[in-house]
Amino acid sequence: MKVAIYTLGCKVNQYETQAMERELRARGHETVPFGRDADAYVVNTCSVTAASDQKCRQAVHRARREHPEAVVAVCGCWSQTHAAEARALGADVLTGTGDRMGFLSLLERAVRDKGASPERGAPLEAVDAPFERRHFEWLPAGGLEGRTRALLKVEDGCANFCSYCIIPYARGPVRSLPMGEAAVQALELKNRGYQEIVLTGIEISSWGRDLHQGLTLIDLLEAVSAAVPGVRLRLGSLEPRTITEEFCERAAVLPDLCPQFHLSLQSGCAETLRRMRRKYDTARYLQSVELLKKTFRHPAVTTDLITGFPGETEEEFQETLAFIRTCGFARMHIFPYSQRPGTPAAEMEQVPGPLRAERARIAAEAAAAMRRAYLEECVGRTEEVLFEQPAGEEGLFSGHAPNYAEVLVKGEGLRNRLLPVKITRTDGEFLYGELEE
Repeated sequence: MKVAIYTLGCKVNQYETQAMERELRARGHETVPFGRDADAYVVNTCSVTAASDQKCRQAVHRARREHPEAVVAVCGCWSQTHAAEARALGADVLTGTGDRMGFLSLLERAVRDKGASPERGAPLEAVDAPFERRHFEWLPAGGLEGRTRALLKVEDGCANFCSYCIIPYARGPVRSLPMGEAAVQALELKNRGYQEIVLTGIEISSWGRDLHQGLTLIDLLEAVSAAVPGVRLRLGSLEPRTITEEFCERAAVLPDLCPQFHLSLQSGCAETLRRMRRKYDTARYLQSVELLKKTFRHPAVTTDLITGFPGETEEEFQETLAFIRTCGFARMHIFPYSQRPGTPAAEMEQVPGPLRAERARIAAEAAAAMRRAYLEECVGRTEEVLFEQPAGEEGLFSGHAPNYAEVLVKGEGLRNRLLPVKITRTDGEFLYGELEE
C-alpha cells in the first residue's frame, strides 16, 4: 500500500514518524508525500497548544475531504487526549502515543478491509491508558528521508506536571531507552552515513530515573559518544537542573558534543515560575547559563518562553524581559500562553489574549536583538559546518555549525559533508562564510 504521513509537533513526533516510515518500507509498503495519492493518510498529531489542536483537526478534515476513498488514520498526543474529536472527524484508525508498530498493523488491516468492502465501517481503535505504561517502546532508529541529521529517541514520558501542560497526560511516566541499546542504535546510524545525531525525548533530563541504576543523562551521553567517535552529538531540550558542575566537566571533554544547549525557561519571573509549577527559580536557571558559558567555547544557549501566563502582571513581564537580556540567549522560541482544558492553569485568572500576543511581540524584539548580537560574535571564527541542502537560487548551500547557527556558503554538491567555514558576515538571522582550503 501507499502511505502518506503528516507530522505535527516536536522532534519526538518526527522521530516516531521516521520510525513508522522505516517499518512500513520494511513491510513492503511505499511512503509518499502527504499531497500525493495514497491508500492511507496518517496524521501524527501534537497537542502542546490550542493552535496545535486546531492544526490536527484541520489536517484530519482535509485528508477526509480530499481523499474520501482512502483510509484516514490518527495517532499522537492530540488523539491520545482528544480521541472523541478524532473519532467525530471520521478517522478510520485511531490510536494515541503508544504501540506504533501495533498502529501500523491496524493501518494494514483497515486498508485490507477497505479493499474488501468500500463502505466505511466502525473505526479501528487502540487508545491505551498512558499512566499504565512501564517500558520504553523500541522503535527503529533512522532519519527522515533526505536528512543528514538523525534523531535518536532515548526517553519518553514526563513526571513534571507543570500547571499549563497536557503532555504528561498524553505520554505517561518516564521510560528510558537502556544505555547499551542507545549505543547500538547510534552505531547503526553512524554506519548508515549520518554525521550528526540528536538525542531527543519528551524530557531527556529525566533519562535513567526509571532504570534504577544510578545513571543520569551524562552517563548516557558518554556511552553514545564512545560508541560513535567522529559523529557530532546534539542534545534536545534540557531542564536547568541537568546543568551542574559535574555535568559540564564531563561533557566538556567529549570531542563531538555540539555546544548548543536548549534550556527550557518559560518565564524569567520567579513568582510566575512558581505558578507554573516549574522545578527551579530564576537564580538556579541563571546558574546553569553561567556554568555553560564558563565551560564551553562560545556556546549557544537557547530557550522557550511563554508570555501572558495566567496572573502575569506588567511588573512580572518586565522582570522576565530583564532576565532574558541578562541570560543573553542565542535564540528563543516565544509563545503566547495557550489555555489547555484539564490543566490547573486553565482554572486560573487569564490574561487577555491580545495582551499575551503583544507581550510575545515585545519579547520577540528583545530575542531578535540578542540573536543578532550572538551571531555577530561568530563573525571571524572558523566553524565546522555540516552541509544539508541548496539554499535559494543564488548558488548557496546551507548547513549548520556546532552551535546550530545556519551557515550559507557559495558551493554545490556539499550535501552531508562536514567542512570548515570562515564566517565573514551575518544578516541577523543567518551566518555567511567561505569554505576554507
